[in-house]
Amino acid sequence: MANKSKRQREIEKLVDTSNAYETSEAISLVKQTAKANFDETVEAAFRLGVDPKKADQQIRGAMVLPHGTGKTQRVLVFAKGDKAKEAEAAGADFVGEQDLIKDINGGWFDFDVVVATPDMMAEVGKLGRVLGPKGLMPNPKTGTVTFEIEKAVQEIKAGKVEYRVDKSANIHVPIGKASFDESKLKENFDALREELLKVKPQATKGIYMKNAAVSATMGPGIKVDISGSSK
Repeated sequence: MANKSKRQREIEKLVDTSNAYETSEAISLVKQTAKANFDETVEAAFRLGVDPKKADQQIRGAMVLPHGTGKTQRVLVFAKGDKAKEAEAAGADFVGEQDLIKDINGGWFDFDVVVATPDMMAEVGKLGRVLGPKGLMPNPKTGTVTFEIEKAVQEIKAGKVEYRVDKSANIHVPIGKASFDESKLKENFDALREELLKVKPQATKGIYMKNAAVSATMGPGIKVDISGSSK
């Protein structure tokens, strides 16, 4: 086996991987283990008691974190006429129609989120094969297919995040940066947990919220005690 680095040994002294910590303590440990030479992203992961293969147990949505994610999202909006002007006024980074479709088909992807008005989806839908695999396809469930363009753009810029259960019944969501105050990271984590509890499918049986963890980009997963909200 390769020798462990000094950093790895220091982390092992800090974190007991078999223990589930109170949220505040877990957040504190995440900050202590984020020692990379860049501002690491802090991510929350939840294991849910759902069967993603069943349509009535699919979980997908979006929410605005109380303190954002620490990252400014580049927003592209497909809209025309007054809605295009509304998007520009709201602070969208790119606004257009066929011009943007042509650029994307040509391999351009310098944006983070795509929003579209419903009347543009017939054309935007043709981009499914390129936007879909990157998780960039607009979707009504996440509020990115809407005529409320101003609201959509402003929420994304304010720190709106999307969540979606994967094939293993896990959900991974960024909740901020390692440079955030511990209180802000905790409030973002708690807000995400409450959101996931709100969208619990009625068809779910047994324990819904099985376990959770937080981690920094280069750090270990730190288990969070969510026993009080597991049902």
